[in-house]
Amino acid sequence: MSGALARFRFMAYVTGVGLLVLCVAMVLKYAADMPSLVAIVGPIHGFFYMVYLVFAFDLSLKAKWPITYTLGVLVAGTIPFLSFLAERKVTAKVREKLAA
Repeated sequence: MSGALARFRFMAYVTGVGLLVLCVAMVLKYAADMPSLVAIVGPIHGFFYMVYLVFAFDLSLKAKWPITYTLGVLVAGTIPFLSFLAERKVTAKVREKLAA
């Protein structure tokens, strides 16, 4: 389970940073008429989010989370800054389970 946690943590950070970059790109698209950045960053973030979903789901199966908790973690990659908070909460929960 520690390998699944490490993969999840990495992708949570990558997805979170990618989403923040996408938010900046969206602001530039509408404020500065620069749509090309969204065209580049959007698909990259989409790919990272798909990988995040796979790793989060894998961890949820190994940690035997309830479906509501799993769905919350999966949705966390769609809201700016929430993937960072979810990563911290999940890491604490999984490490506590590993210690027991």
